[in-house]
Amino acid sequence: MRVARNLLLLILLPILVAGAAHAADDRHEGYYYPGPVTSERYVGRADQVANADRGQRLGFITGLTGEQLARPYWPTFVIFAKGAEAEKMIIVATGDSGFRTIYQARALLAQLTATARGTPLFRELKVEDLFTFFDLAKMLGFNQIVISDGESFSHKVSIE
Repeated sequence: MRVARNLLLLILLPILVAGAAHAADDRHEGYYYPGPVTSERYVGRADQVANADRGQRLGFITGLTGEQLARPYWPTFVIFAKGAEAEKMIIVATGDSGFRTIYQARALLAQLTATARGTPLFRELKVEDLFTFFDLAKMLGFNQIVISDGESFSHKVSIE
């Protein structure tokens, strides 16, 4: 009986440890957004810039938020950074009509790509017709983007 219990512990221990590690890695899931319904991996075309650090990522998010709040209407989504180094970008819809499907999420990401391609950085690097919003995120040192309706849908992009 004791041998069987010890054997069971040896079998279950790695599973329990792996589950705890996953929960620690994704502590924002279930708090800011529901667990991902869909996910994808994006291999960036750009490299992370040398001075990309937590401060740069937070400054980027603060700039985007400032632009949104300067408009004469309430933002349709909020964007923020989380993680010890602010390496996780989270985008959550603020109303009932946004990001209920992967297609709506990708539409917003395409719009953010269009905005990124109009930046002086992309024009200066001559990559405005090649790089995407995901590449800009990688350049800044983000390694994950989660986009969610804040209710039942979320999509996770792992950036490599």
